Amino acid sequence: MRKAGLLLGGCARTWKAVRMASSGATRQNPLANKVALVTASTEGIGLAIARRLAQDGAHVVVSSRKQQNVDRAVAALQGEGLSVTGTVCHVGKAEDRERLVATAVKLHGGVDILVSNAAVNPFFGNLMDVTEEVWDKILDINVKATAMMTKAVVPEMEKRGGGSVVIVGSIAAFSPFPYLGPYNVSKTALLGLSKNLALELASKNIRVNCLAPGLIKTNFSKVLWEDKAREDSIKERMNIRRLGQPEDCAGIVSFLCSEDASYITGETVVVGGGAPSRL
Repeated sequence: MRKAGLLLGGCARTWKAVRMASSGATRQNPLANKVALVTASTEGIGLAIARRLAQDGAHVVVSSRKQQNVDRAVAALQGEGLSVTGTVCHVGKAEDRERLVATAVKLHGGVDILVSNAAVNPFFGNLMDVTEEVWDKILDINVKATAMMTKAVVPEMEKRGGGSVVIVGSIAAFSPFPYLGPYNVSKTALLGLSKNLALELASKNIRVNCLAPGLIKTNFSKVLWEDKAREDSIKERMNIRRLGQPEDCAGIVSFLCSEDASYITGETVVVGGGAPSRL
């Protein structure tokens, strides 16, 4: 009986250790000394992701189209004791993408993580009213620039023996938002881009996954929730009856960039409060 008790006690301790390791309770700084680039990261989802990656040990380079936004975000995050620097980057411009990568290499010696978060949506209305110029702008920034940004970091990730790319898509890729047709289409395209990049980059030990946020309460999504009746209608379709906050996305991205997700690539994680998305 004593042996059986010792055996059961040992099993219990082992199982507790496994559970704690799985939950991250025994590990701190899972991204220690990793170097992360996060585009469009001076507010909203991008800023929350940048903060979480830095809290988990990464050296983070934030970016935005405007210098004052970069300065404000860097000051705020450095004020929290985090390893964060920043530079201006319009992802639609090749020279800006190259400067973003060069900044990370100069400051930290390489790149391990890319979070591609930049997106635009200059249109709200019926799909048949979309102009060619609007289509060009949305597809250029939301899709092409993401592919080009990934292309720019791959050589640096190869030098480090691998890396992780997280593309920020949207639940709109599965269940379109009303009156945002071109934006919805661009986010659906990102699902395919993630799958194709994951397939091609696996041999380089670079994982590519996609985050699909639901309706997150940010300035970018304000057109969808600033009307109280529309917000209430959206909440009714969610299992979790609230709109998301940027921080709801941040931990998932950190996980996907960590060794805990080393066997995950080509996947899309929906963070949508239980809103309908897919089977």
